[in-house]
Amino acid sequence: MKTAVRAYEEKDIPEMIRIWNEVVEEGIAFPQVELLTVHTGSQFFASQTYNGVAVDEKADRVLGLYILHPNNVGRCGHICNASYAVSSESRGLHIGEQLVADSLEQGRKYGFRVMQFNAVVASNIHARHLYERLGFVSLGTIPGGFRMKDGHYETICPYYYEL
Repeated sequence: MKTAVRAYEEKDIPEMIRIWNEVVEEGIAFPQVELLTVHTGSQFFASQTYNGVAVDEKADRVLGLYILHPNNVGRCGHICNASYAVSSESRGLHIGEQLVADSLEQGRKYGFRVMQFNAVVASNIHARHLYERLGFVSLGTIPGGFRMKDGHYETICPYYYEL
């Protein structure tokens, strides 16, 4: 399978919503608890600075996505944030790495100077290893910073990367 990362298109929104909601429902990575609908999903993705999708080029099927947006405003508006979602059937195919690499490139293109992740769940070892391999710097830990779906609290690990 040949994959590519590109800007999202309107036709991608149903699959983007499906993949995003899959991660939200898992309850182990995203802070959101509300699922996206066609209406809220369209608004949510339109409000981002940039949305990238990883697609199977032959089938033109969305395998994963990311959102890119400012992490803060004003004097901290040069710092961006991104979130990544890969469909469960596409995990293990290095889609996440392609999404992260593209988000760093897009972050630079949009004039951001730093990428910051506020709340990477400590048990998300695949994401943490990927970020560290790509050169992200860990800022320590915040014990109990994330409420898992089952109700227990887990440590989060903020990261940053200078663009």
